[in-house]
Amino acid sequence: MKKIYCVEDDESIRELIIYALKSVDYTAVGFERGSDFYRALKEELPSLILLDIMLPEEDGIEILKKLKADPTYQKIPVIMITAKTSEYDKVKGLDSGADDYITKPFGIMELISRIRAVLRRYEEKESPSTLVCLGDLSIDYDKREVRYKEQLCDLTYKEFELLYYLVKNKSIVLSREKILAAVWSFDFEGETRTVDMHIKTLRQKLEACGCIDLIKTIRSVGYKIEG
Repeated sequence: MKKIYCVEDDESIRELIIYALKSVDYTAVGFERGSDFYRALKEELPSLILLDIMLPEEDGIEILKKLKADPTYQKIPVIMITAKTSEYDKVKGLDSGADDYITKPFGIMELISRIRAVLRRYEEKESPSTLVCLGDLSIDYDKREVRYKEQLCDLTYKEFELLYYLVKNKSIVLSREKILAAVWSFDFEGETRTVDMHIKTLRQKLEACGCIDLIKTIRSVGYKIEG
């Protein structure tokens, strides 16, 4: 039975979520604050984490960043649950490594559907190759390192995933919608602008390392990397 951790400081919402998850045969545990959640993580890893942003002690974005920076926890899928609805907040959460983002108020059936979808995608994912190279560019998936001519390129979690996906599909023209579905794992309300934004910052960081003109823009379609 899959175990889900829910980090939510609103007791009524937390209890509702836990009850709903148990009613569809998930094992669910709730936490009011990050410190309790961290203690539970050391004892047992969940199949998925539901994480609110506005929390006492430490906000959900900081907790998410810590999870994705730690090899022990970085592969656990995370769905953000929050009252924040601006595009900036969504992009910030997704760029920090969240797999989905649901805003309050939400329907319980919608939440369960999203949980099932994220878990299904993780189960279907192939284990990525440890090392992928393209000319002088190398991507070590296990170490989450990108190097160009041995110079380390410092990328965010999603920038890394984006570059890895483009290189794995070299010479293929990839639409923004396809990139969004593959890297962000769901349709981010049609907001393909987040792809353009991440391509821009990724290009800047690659160019700072000396890797020029790697990502090509295909007008009215999307992007590709030449093989």
